[in-house]
Amino acid sequence: MPVVLYTDPAWAIGPDGSMDKDRADIEREAYGTNIQMRFGPYRDGAYDVSGNAFLDALRGADAVAIYRAQITQEVIDVLRPGCRVVARQGVGTDNLNAALLERHGIFGFNVPDYCVDEVSSHTVAMLLALERGLITQDSLVKEGRWSIHAGGVPRRTGDLSVGIVGFGRIGRATSRKLQPLYQRVLAYDPFVHDDLMRGYGVEGRPSLADLFFDVDAVVLHAPLNSGTQYMINDKSLRPLRRGALLVNTARGGLVQPEAVVERLRDGRLGGYGSDVFTPENPCDHPVNKEILSLPNTVVTAHRAFLSDASERSQRLRVAEEIHHVLLTGQPPRFGRLA
Repeated sequence: MPVVLYTDPAWAIGPDGSMDKDRADIEREAYGTNIQMRFGPYRDGAYDVSGNAFLDALRGADAVAIYRAQITQEVIDVLRPGCRVVARQGVGTDNLNAALLERHGIFGFNVPDYCVDEVSSHTVAMLLALERGLITQDSLVKEGRWSIHAGGVPRRTGDLSVGIVGFGRIGRATSRKLQPLYQRVLAYDPFVHDDLMRGYGVEGRPSLADLFFDVDAVVLHAPLNSGTQYMINDKSLRPLRRGALLVNTARGGLVQPEAVVERLRDGRLGGYGSDVFTPENPCDHPVNKEILSLPNTVVTAHRAFLSDASERSQRLRVAEEIHHVLLTGQPPRFGRLA
């Protein structure tokens, strides 16, 4: 019987913080009696995604479903020659290493479109929370400090421009949600023609610098790869209008945290919202932890993708494609990368 290993599924962790295999109801329904499931090692409230216990769990797997775990040459050496497919339980592919999988004849795929509505809504929510000073006001009022003007006077968004970095599925959905709120919506994406942006009522810009020069707020929807690593840095932030807002619901590695801290402190950035950090928990990084301490920031725990419907869809689609590959030998039908 083929074996599928789920290395680090967040959905398998119960409310008490323990890993509960019985939560895999969606997967068991999809696999039936044809495929056996295993789970990666879990201890002290977290999955092991490296080290001997992790590698041992991979041995003999015909398929692997990863969440935050990284596909490396070391992992491939353990998986070969039996593994036929690796699935990324999410949109991002930076940890899937599709090129490495392809070189070794292993199919790889993600689920690129299961949470478009959730991430775009989360992005707009973070941006509006910054625009309206909601977090500051919430804290002050709950502390008994009632003041209309505390935290500053908000801007009128109908007079402002907002820029989108990355105009893929989520960027396009976000543009539609921002258009009723801002006077102009602009975008930069070197892989999307200006004609398509115009079709969405969005003004394209030929470079990041041109975009930053023209906007009062920026939201990030770019993928993380060698060309976008730390694309938001001290140099790239210089053309930005003073007091502009920045929101990142894409990948932590897009943003150099040292640059964000400096620009928040000198006022070049009026506020920063982020759902993503590198490392995953910002409290584990001294500069990201400093960002958390600043009053003009809004942060969440990498959950922009999350809803009851999106989580079910992602889990079902991963299981269905793994089932398809293992029982037919054919490549994944959706989200195929390798």
